[in-house]
Parts: sequence; C-alpha cells; structure tokens
Amino acid sequence: MAFIQTTTKVISFADYTDVTEQDSRLFAANEGLTQTVVEDLLVKSTARILTQIRATDWWASYFQNMDKGVTTIRSRGDIPSPDGIKIKARQAEFTELCVYHSLFTYILPRFADFSAEDNDERAKIGFYEQRYDKLFMELITAGDWYDFDGDKTVESTEMDPGRIRLRRVR
Repeated sequence: MAFIQTTTKVISFADYTDVTEQDSRLFAANEGLTQTVVEDLLVKSTARILTQIRATDWWASYFQNMDKGVTTIRSRGDIPSPDGIKIKARQAEFTELCVYHSLFTYILPRFADFSAEDNDERAKIGFYEQRYDKLFMELITAGDWYDFDGDKTVESTEMDPGRIRLRRVR
C-alpha cells in the first residue's frame, strides 16, 4: 500500500496487489488481466485523480492561500496540479481512491456486458464509482493530507478543510 514513486514524482498511488486484494474474483475469471496491464491503468488513474483535485475549488483556494503570491496566477489555468510526492497523510485513502478509480473507469468496463442490465460488472462499476466519489469528497473536505512546503510533515498551518455545497435531490 505504498505509493510507487521515483525520487521526484509519484507514478501511482496503488499497485497490482492492492487491486487484487479488492476484487480477486475478477482476476480469477479474466486471464488477460495481467500485472502489467493493471499497473499501467493505475498510473493513468493516479494522473486523473491529481487532475480532478486540481479542478476543485478547494485546491484553487488552498493553493492561493499557501502560495501567498509567489506564483503569478492570472487565471485558474495557472494553478499547478498537486504534487503526489507532497501527499504525506492519508496515503492509504489515496491508494483506495486509485483502486476504485481504476476499477470503475478502466478495468471493469473491459469485461462488462453493457447490453445486459443485470450484468455483474455493470453493478460493480456503479458500486466502485460511488465509493470513489464518497472517498474523494471526504479527502477534499478533510484537507489535511498535503505538505505544501515540502518539509515531509503536514503541519496544522497546511491543513485547510474544504467545504461542500450540499444540494437536494428530488
């Protein structure tokens, strides 16, 4: 459950073992799902998660508060993505997030029969997507996992809980 990284960049929040521990029956039923294939998909999921964090209002606000004008920001496009190396707290949650994203976005759609409404893989896609959304919002709401100054610890001054706009669904 450790991040896969080089000295300067996080490549993936999860590895093959993390996915097999989550859904081992999927691998027993599909021989084409090799370690290389899964780990490539986990790398894509990690990049996508960092992009989704960058797109949140929380990240824009957090970055501007922590950066204190050091970076010239003319528009939201100037705000950089979070650096995976600086995610120091809640790493287990980021691993889960990556596994969920990879399962519902890349892995399960390869095997799902979209012509049958009662297909097990289709149900799992919805299940893992809901778990992903819930955990993603939990991490954004907590705002206590990023080491902005890069000193290898997350101090209380670097914590910034997010806010969620609740909306009523009828």
